[in-house]
Amino acid sequence: MRPLSPVDATFLRMESKRTPMHVGALLTFKLPNDAPPEFVQQLAEKMRTRSFMPEPFGFKLAGGVLSKISPAWVEAEVDIDYHLRHSALPYPGCERELGQLVERLHSHPLDLSRPLWECHLIEGLENSRFAIYFKAHHCAIDGMGAVGMVNKWLSDDPDSQDGSGPWMLGAKGEDNTTDKKTSLIQRLTKPAKSISKQAVGLKDLMVGLSKMAQGPDSGARMALTTPRSLFNKPVSQQRRLGTQMLELARIKAISKATKTTSNDVLLAVCGSAIRRYLQETSPVDESLLASVPMGLKRSAGKGGNAVAGFVVPLGTDLEDPLQRLQIIHRVTKRSKREILEMTPVAQQQLALLGLSPFVAGQMLGILPKIPPLFNFVVSNVVLSKGPLYLMGAELEAMYPVSFLFDGYAINITLVGYNDHVAIGFLGCREAVPSLQRLAVYTGDALTELEHRLSDQEQVKPTASKPKETPAESPAKTNAKKEEAIE
Repeated sequence: MRPLSPVDATFLRMESKRTPMHVGALLTFKLPNDAPPEFVQQLAEKMRTRSFMPEPFGFKLAGGVLSKISPAWVEAEVDIDYHLRHSALPYPGCERELGQLVERLHSHPLDLSRPLWECHLIEGLENSRFAIYFKAHHCAIDGMGAVGMVNKWLSDDPDSQDGSGPWMLGAKGEDNTTDKKTSLIQRLTKPAKSISKQAVGLKDLMVGLSKMAQGPDSGARMALTTPRSLFNKPVSQQRRLGTQMLELARIKAISKATKTTSNDVLLAVCGSAIRRYLQETSPVDESLLASVPMGLKRSAGKGGNAVAGFVVPLGTDLEDPLQRLQIIHRVTKRSKREILEMTPVAQQQLALLGLSPFVAGQMLGILPKIPPLFNFVVSNVVLSKGPLYLMGAELEAMYPVSFLFDGYAINITLVGYNDHVAIGFLGCREAVPSLQRLAVYTGDALTELEHRLSDQEQVKPTASKPKETPAESPAKTNAKKEEAIE
């Protein structure tokens, strides 16, 4: 038995029928050239043959009177036929049918009495492809943990024939499992010890928060004046999914030219797409704000959540995409530095502090009525810089499918893989109309940013060339040239 961390327990307490707290991923694969017709069936059978499952996949939530106070994991018998499903798309199996299936699968909450995960193998996708949709509760895994799991599960060797599931990443005796009994006293004292440990970093947290609240580029201060938008509505249980693929080389070129990060460029692209979408539906004069999760250092093999977040303006009130990018860069650079300066205990306290209004608001049913602290979440993770394979089938793309708070009807998640970035837009089916338009607009926004950068370079004044004089040595002349370039 192993108690959940305070942050993991928080995501569990936020679970409701309309706001299930699971996260997922849609992976599409190209069938090997020599794949037999029953390839996916063989893969399913191979994935069913391995019974051992490390935490959290072979565990479920403990019951009893203490489960509300101190939720914990206990080992469980896994019904593999329940957790691993095999489906097929109706012919011809295009992207639309795949998206509709994943939308329905993602709308259904996980059974909290079972291990908190499901895996769906989906065949019949056009152009000789198949897909895997995997979901797990956010109290068991976060985005960085999920990416690490997939990266270990798949192989960079196209000839590898290992088809065991992602639940086969551990081995008996590793630290990620335990069959030790936890006494009643231990379960009662665990929360107290955890609170005591968190309190040690309270002084550091207060110092950090004081710094974060200073100056015009303070995301913390901006959060207090977040405008309400059409995205800040009560959500229904049903979800809608939009996807887009962007070329990583184009993003890196803009990043290099503007001396910003790739993440800054992606945030600016999302900001441009949101601006266009709002202008067509429900304009907002002030800039919308995004909550940006930031992965923290985690223990090897440890699941759960290791993340803190900060708020950044997306410049949806600005017409110039380059100005939008520079504002985003200033705030993100500062916010990341301030979080990294905190101790690990203070970082966890910061994460809990950021989640507390949402836990209270959701449990009381008032979250859509209180002023928003941001408009939606935008997260970005990297899967792999090179291609990955599953029994010789090359991974084509990994589209993230995240979760929604009540009153926060859209979520944007990005995954970098190989030479592309996949964007997953998850929205409430009733609150956010025509979600796929947003996905399309991100492609247009990237092109717009490239054109604006090109226009700026064309009108940029050329530095005057230093005049050479006979008295100057070649070395001194070269030094002046280098100074002018810098």
